[in-house]
Amino acid sequence: MNKTPFVIPNEKARALILAKSGLAGVRQEGGASAVAPLVKKLGYVQLDSIKIVERAHHHILYSRHTGYRPRHLDRMQAKAPALFEHWTHDSSLIPMEFYPHWRHRFAAARTRRAAWHERIGDVRAIRTVRDHIEANGPSLARDFAHLGGRTGPWWGWGPAKASLEWLWRTGELAVVARDGFEKIYDLTERVIPGALLGEKPSLGDTREWALTEALDRLGAGTARMLAEFWATTSLKDSLAMASLSGAHAWIEREKKKGRLIDVVLEAAPGHRNFQGVARPSIEDEIGHLPVPTSRLRVLSPFDPVLRDRVRLERIFGFDYTIEIFVPAPKRKYGYYVFPLLEGSRLVGRIDMKADRVKDALAVKALWIEKRLALSKTRKGKLDRELHRQARLGAVRDIVFPADALKTG
Repeated sequence: MNKTPFVIPNEKARALILAKSGLAGVRQEGGASAVAPLVKKLGYVQLDSIKIVERAHHHILYSRHTGYRPRHLDRMQAKAPALFEHWTHDSSLIPMEFYPHWRHRFAAARTRRAAWHERIGDVRAIRTVRDHIEANGPSLARDFAHLGGRTGPWWGWGPAKASLEWLWRTGELAVVARDGFEKIYDLTERVIPGALLGEKPSLGDTREWALTEALDRLGAGTARMLAEFWATTSLKDSLAMASLSGAHAWIEREKKKGRLIDVVLEAAPGHRNFQGVARPSIEDEIGHLPVPTSRLRVLSPFDPVLRDRVRLERIFGFDYTIEIFVPAPKRKYGYYVFPLLEGSRLVGRIDMKADRVKDALAVKALWIEKRLALSKTRKGKLDRELHRQARLGAVRDIVFPADALKTG
């Protein structure tokens, strides 16, 4: 007879997600040396070019690391790179030791040669770009202006930029660093340690690794949650590390070996409970979770806690969409609105930006979730967090007009 699945109460399900995501318990301390372990805990940190307060990768690290400053990431990468940049579901910083598993993504990208060559136009540009980097070292797209600038669709990339991206996505080049937000490319063998280049896990090994590592970072989840952890936009994409059917098969194998058990995750009010899997130690782990800090934190729209919108709504009861691609008249909240986390609850959202001309963090609008209020205590927490955000955005003042508080 099958054992009744262990039920994870909703409060504990939220606490589990926050603990696995580095947003519970004592905040990370230390300087640049603390960044790589933090990224490894998360699995990756998504990069994004939009700088409303600060870019997403800096914001994600800052929300977990008491003393983090954007210069720490640059300093850490300059000495002996502990992270490499490539794609998960989007361009991300990934622990260097994971690099061997990306060789299958490089191989999958190479199967799209015809489409890329069409985008590049004159495919001789690929050899020109590679030869230049081999002879001259780290290079940016602007170093190839003589090959032609932006033209046509697909972000307006010219032949040089498209060639650089093709060589990077297929593993011939690696990104050394960023100048502002512009990639600096070099030959992979100059960037990635030779020992890692020599490792060649099979596709089966990589899929096993991807699902195992995903569960370690989720604590509990469905087959789809596990398969999508490292995924591109579609699990049917050849670049995806695990398919949904592969995740189901892996789960069944692991359950037969006694390495997984069924669990039920209790959903937020108004949502249905759902079944997932976890390690047999989950009951003990749930009993020893760190208590989520009661302070209030502003989360980046690209924070790992928010990426799985289905899980977010099921577990936290929080419906969130980043509206940067929504036409202005159709936006419900605003172009770039930050969720507010207090304890283990998402209690609101805020539209704000670092106005560097006025040297101020300007709050345009604040929404508190239904059935909650901006109490004196919560207002005090928010004020303290806004001062932290001002430090991140390198501005001095806070502008928070009385009419910024919205309803609905």
